[in-house]
Amino acid sequence: MSPFLVFTNGRICYHGTFQKFPVYVDTSTGLIISPPPTSNRNSEIQTVDLQNRILAPAFLELQTNGALGVHFTKFDGAETYLRNLERVSRWLAEKGVGSWWVTLPTVRGEVFRKELTVHTSTDSIGERMTLNVVDASLMQIPSHSSIKEIYGDEESVSAIKLITIAPEVDGSIERIQELEERNIRVSLGHSSADFDTGIAALKAGGKSLTHVFNAMNPLHHRMPGLAGLIASEESPYYSVIADGIHLHPATLAMAYRANSPKCILITDSVEMAGLPDGLYPGHAQIPHQQRKTGNKVTIEGTETLIGSCCSIDECVRNLVQWSGCSLAQAVRCATENIANMMEIGDRGMINEGRRADFVLLDDTGQVLETWIGGTQVYRKQ
Repeated sequence: MSPFLVFTNGRICYHGTFQKFPVYVDTSTGLIISPPPTSNRNSEIQTVDLQNRILAPAFLELQTNGALGVHFTKFDGAETYLRNLERVSRWLAEKGVGSWWVTLPTVRGEVFRKELTVHTSTDSIGERMTLNVVDASLMQIPSHSSIKEIYGDEESVSAIKLITIAPEVDGSIERIQELEERNIRVSLGHSSADFDTGIAALKAGGKSLTHVFNAMNPLHHRMPGLAGLIASEESPYYSVIADGIHLHPATLAMAYRANSPKCILITDSVEMAGLPDGLYPGHAQIPHQQRKTGNKVTIEGTETLIGSCCSIDECVRNLVQWSGCSLAQAVRCATENIANMMEIGDRGMINEGRRADFVLLDDTGQVLETWIGGTQVYRKQ
């Protein structure tokens, strides 16, 4: 059987537009390739007829704390942890995800170090990591603690790709510069910083805002805070949780329209994603019972939001519905924009030399198939 595929007769999501062109893949390398010589095409290449459906880059899930009952702060040994990552990976593939970053909310240093050790030894779909500050009682003051004290040795730190920092905390600007020198991206969030402090943090190397409008001071016409940065000259990337719970649909539309090439869709999903509604126990991050109602998760007995159970494909569809953008434009916020922000050049776009990670969509944005490295890993029944 030939290792070469060509996807034809489809609409290709390309830089936020729909284009018509064949996509050639070498399954032996898992990469998108240039068309082979015309004389060899018919005999050597298998054709995948897309039947006018939409072929997009597989989604990139930048911020997920867990799913299917698995919270990534829970560590029951390396073997169990890796097995859980594989299970979540398969579930995410059903949502059109080709790559994702494990997100660890703030926990004790010893928990970070155990889990970072696992991530330095794996090369699975969930090979990357982001860190996100949540619990103020566990927050480290950068001027009082080193990177090694919090996260461990150099090998462990090498697994970290993105850290969320509150830039107003003492020593944060210097820490942002230090992380940037280590090629670890910094996002600003879980913060009460004002606009000017945000500007200083961006100049120090900050790249983005974490779930803009959530866990930061509200946008005020005289005190814009971090949220006001989305339309600033510095123009950071910024993530939004498009579940209709964390942001009102009108707020989501406003955020998207402020600077759509920098807008990033995230789920901020927690371990109840993919599970039935009900009451669930806490964990190292949230030491309280948690109530799941649809996509909404709160601390039991309160309206305090913990996270979302929305999937990334649902976020894409919501952005289309609430902002009026096209499906191709919404896809860009879950693929290309993330690849650009994280500076990864091997996925996130349908370009020659990139990984053949695709999601096949219908006109409403429903996931029909997911392909990883030119191999189909999910097909809707």
